[in-house]
Amino acid sequence: MKTALVTGAASGLGYELALLLAKDSYKLILVDIDSSKLTEVKTELETQFNVEIVALTKDLSLPNVSQDIMDNIGDTPIDVLINNAGFGLFGTFSETSWERESAMLNVHVITTTHLTKLVLEGMVNRGSGKILNMSSLAAFQPGPLMSIYYASKSYMLSFSEAIANELKGTGVTVTALCPGPTKTAFQETVSEDASENKIQFNMACAKEVALYGYKAMLKGKSYAIPGKFNKFLAVIPRFITRNAATCIVRKLQAKNRED
Repeated sequence: MKTALVTGAASGLGYELALLLAKDSYKLILVDIDSSKLTEVKTELETQFNVEIVALTKDLSLPNVSQDIMDNIGDTPIDVLINNAGFGLFGTFSETSWERESAMLNVHVITTTHLTKLVLEGMVNRGSGKILNMSSLAAFQPGPLMSIYYASKSYMLSFSEAIANELKGTGVTVTALCPGPTKTAFQETVSEDASENKIQFNMACAKEVALYGYKAMLKGKSYAIPGKFNKFLAVIPRFITRNAATCIVRKLQAKNRED
């Protein structure tokens, strides 16, 4: 039986991806900070699909938590790694909380990168494995009023594409999933007046986004952008100046906050 590790698995895209893996009879190692929801998901998937599930309650913003997760796993080989955990923060960088921003950088960048590195060695040695990293449509341009979030997602896209290229011929693939606005609990963690809380146009269904990303991962694509309109939005910055792209994002963020 193959084993999959999913972070941020208690809700949203992480839950939907765990559901898809359970349907395909993977043994699951589910990681989330929310112990209560994680237990509910574990019970639900075990009952519905009769698969073995290990639930690990971890704060992914803490130093060396990736090594802690691997120590908990022991010798279990990881066939699929889904780095899904993440959250956002709205506001000008000069006024937002550094505590919250440093936690975001640890989750999106440090923990995700370290966990990928720790899992990757075994995958390469076995000559097989799949990694899905959660990036965003935000990765394709700077994001005033959500500067750290946009920058961290840009890092994740660049990092994923780079190692995907390095891994060609090894049997291991890396996919960056870049969804646009998606109806998940993410919106609740940004801020009460954040643009993510108010955007209704082009809002995607988490189940559909997860399935799109899951299929892209199985095919070994280096990146995946769900939705034709999102694909169009991703290429616009190539045809205008970076300053213009940044100004457009700023105006959209500010407008959605005012509405």
